[in-house]
Amino acid sequence: MAAYAQAVSVDVGGGLAGRVDEVTMHSTVLEGNVLGDPADRPLYVYLPPGYDDQPARRYPAIYVIQGYTGQVQGWFNRVPYRTPFLEATDALFATGTAPSCLIVLVDAFTRYGGSQFVDSPGTGRYHTYLCDEVVAYVDARYRTLDDPAHRGIAGKSSGGFGAMITPMLRPDLFGGLASHAGDGLYEQNYLPAFGKAVRLLREYDADIHRWWDDFCSRPAFTKDGDEDLLMMLGLSACFSAEADGTPVLPFEPLTGVVREDVWQRWLAWDPIRMVPTHADALRGLRGIWLDAGTRDEFYLDLAAVAFRDALRGIGVTDVAFELFDGGHFDIGYRYPAAVRYLAERLSPGS
Repeated sequence: MAAYAQAVSVDVGGGLAGRVDEVTMHSTVLEGNVLGDPADRPLYVYLPPGYDDQPARRYPAIYVIQGYTGQVQGWFNRVPYRTPFLEATDALFATGTAPSCLIVLVDAFTRYGGSQFVDSPGTGRYHTYLCDEVVAYVDARYRTLDDPAHRGIAGKSSGGFGAMITPMLRPDLFGGLASHAGDGLYEQNYLPAFGKAVRLLREYDADIHRWWDDFCSRPAFTKDGDEDLLMMLGLSACFSAEADGTPVLPFEPLTGVVREDVWQRWLAWDPIRMVPTHADALRGLRGIWLDAGTRDEFYLDLAAVAFRDALRGIGVTDVAFELFDGGHFDIGYRYPAAVRYLAERLSPGS
């Protein structure tokens, strides 16, 4: 069971009508992870306007998870000419545009840049951390509506992947999802990157661990291809690690020939391929939001279409779906509309 310190209120600098609590959680399940990443994790809980004034009222909760290399503190960053996420969300609740709910910002960063929110010997038990420790903490400390019908999850890219798979795996906890350009349709999303990785690894005698040693010895992202190799190493740690935590690439690093047995381990985590075996969980969701840019650099617009069509194949047609003009990056402005959708779907009486 996770332990935690006293929550403190955070000033996010935007004059929120609600407020944000910060707590440091000690995770039992992340202790001793193979990467040596901390088991003490920051957690931020946004409380909507009126939370402190209505002690009998309970609220839905939406868990928001980050993309690859994203850190939880990034939700507080300011981008020129854009309203920060929490300020935009706070305005929805302050103006009555959306039913009030809690927003929970979860940290799942690893030394490799992310965890995909799955349990893996190559990174740690981040799925268990999210579902069994973070959710339990929030429900114990805050006045949530403790039922999957009133709990949702949202994210972009790797966070969108996590938002798709988590309600499939834990329908006892989550009743709604919002995925912005979530990873999926791996033959389009990941497979094209294999050849590029092989070329980049020529400098390292086809050894990604030699690249990793080099990467750790200098300022990060100062060589061409660092981002690509970090993602490849990190995903291999998440999807195809040996029992001792060693990441195994899904292709031969000298030739790019696909290692079919390893690639099948990756494909088992493709949300589109997961739909048929988790049909009952998906049919029970109260809300599903899917979107992506029509020019997404990782072809995640195709993944969004494929996931929607897979849902149709199991009889799920009530899906909020949009392909918008844009790419993969700088689409944080899409979040508030999805939060509003989930807040409406997860609120009592909806």
